[in-house]
This record gives sequence, C-alpha cells and structure tokens, in this order.
Amino acid sequence: MSLPRVPRRLAVVVLAVLAALAASVATAAVASAHVSVSSADAAAGGFGKLTFRVPNESDTASTVALRIQIPQEAALASLRAQPLPGWTVTLTETDLEEPIESHGQEISSYVSVVEFRAEAGGGIGPGQFQEFALSGGPFPDADEVMFPTVQTYSDGSETAWIEPTVDGQEPEHPAPTLTLAAGGDDASATHEEDSAVATATSEEASDGTSQGTAALVVAVLALVVGLAGVVLGWRAGRRTVSS
Repeated sequence: MSLPRVPRRLAVVVLAVLAALAASVATAAVASAHVSVSSADAAAGGFGKLTFRVPNESDTASTVALRIQIPQEAALASLRAQPLPGWTVTLTETDLEEPIESHGQEISSYVSVVEFRAEAGGGIGPGQFQEFALSGGPFPDADEVMFPTVQTYSDGSETAWIEPTVDGQEPEHPAPTLTLAAGGDDASATHEEDSAVATATSEEASDGTSQGTAALVVAVLALVVGLAGVVLGWRAGRRTVSS
C-alpha cells in the first residue's frame, strides 16, 4: 500500500512556516549577541574591575581585535589591562581638556583607548566568545558609563558598538554600558548595592534568554498549527471528492 501524495499547497505552507521559524531563531540569536561590559565592584568615585564580554558573530571569520574607547567625561586617573594569552594590548593616552586630581596629584592625560589584538593565527573563532578585563578608577560620579567599542574580524570587516540606548530602546549596535553603584563610605551599603547590580545583570541576561526561548516556542507552535490546518483541509477536500 503506497502513501498518498502530498499536495503542492501543503509543501508550500510547510516550507513557508519553516522559513519563518528559522528567521525567528536567527533574529533572537543576533539580538542577544553583542559586546557587553559588567563589573562586580565598580562604584561612582571608587575603583573596580571591568569585564568586556565579546561574542564572535561571524560564521566564517574570527575576531582579531577589540578597540575600547574611554570618553573624557569618564576619564580614569588609573587604568590597567589584564594580560590575556594570545593577545597583545596597547594603551593610547590623550591630553585632558581639564586636568583631574587624584590622591593629591594633578592628572593631565588619561588612557583614552585600549586595544587588544590577537597574535597571528589566533582570535575568537566562530561560535566562541572571550572576556577582556580592565581595572582602574576612580569612576566618575554618574549612574552609568558608556564605552564605545569596535570589533574587528579576520576578513577585514568591523562592527562598531557605539550607539547609545535611548528611552530604553536598544539599538542594533549598542555601546557597552556599565551601570555604576552609588559611592559612599558605608562599605556594607556599597556591597549590598553591588550585589543588586550583579543580580539585575543576571536577571537581564536571563530575560534575554527567556525571550529567545519564547520566540522559538511560538514559532514551533505556529508550525504545528499551520500543518494541522492544512492537513485537515486536505482531508476534508478528499472526503468531499470521494462522496
């Protein structure tokens, strides 16, 4: 006994729904894959460690360089880069328009650009990510600091993560933005605030993952419903013809 031939309409609908499913999954993946910055101890007026997480978005090229800009309004009197095997780091200094004071000393220049560059044959391969760490301070008296960053690939292309988030709407290429804990002399209060920032960051990452999963589930349900509707219609049509 041979199986009935699948009508062309059913095949077309199946392909269309599968294409929509693939597009939904791809969009969710791209939306969550961008350069970000976080810190467990950075507070306004204090010192801390910054961690830049860099996912590789290309399917064919490796990330071979990362250029991080520190704007003048966020100038740090002290800034150091953590060594990373397989990468070289270059610090570029720029004169300040207005000198800043730190520990009784006047600082007239600051590190304005930090560039990590992979050694020959190295880098962040497709499907991988890497973390780059900086340490310094004091951080400005602000709620958050934006670090425009450029990601360079082995094929010569670049992605500029430099767009600010406006009214809570994330742009296509958002600049890594660090939320600073409030400064103060109360160490206990600062610790609690740092914990709150870490928790919020974790929840934000979880929300992003949940949204991507939800999009996938909705797409799968749409596929099932679409197939069921077409199959039922096809069977009804066969019964009508038979009768």
